[in-house]
Amino acid sequence: MLALTENVTEIVKHLTDEVPAVAGIRIATEPDGQSLSVSPADQAAPTDQVIEQDGATVYVDESATALLDDKVLDGGVDAEGNIEFALGQQA
Repeated sequence: MLALTENVTEIVKHLTDEVPAVAGIRIATEPDGQSLSVSPADQAAPTDQVIEQDGATVYVDESATALLDDKVLDGGVDAEGNIEFALGQQA
């Protein structure tokens, strides 16, 4: 299962606190089957895997679940306030 860093949980919690219509973030596979997108979400899709950690919720679409099974999601905020995400291998 995808693991979340403390950075990501803080980013997601901040986002959901600031935007009440957002319940978490959703990671989905793009049509090319190789790329992933991350977007705010108000709820999970019926086949999404739901990851809840330290008050943060991340929805992972069914196609992305297998790709991310052994990964760690990290994130940060750049100088302009843009959220950036990165994937790493679980130890």
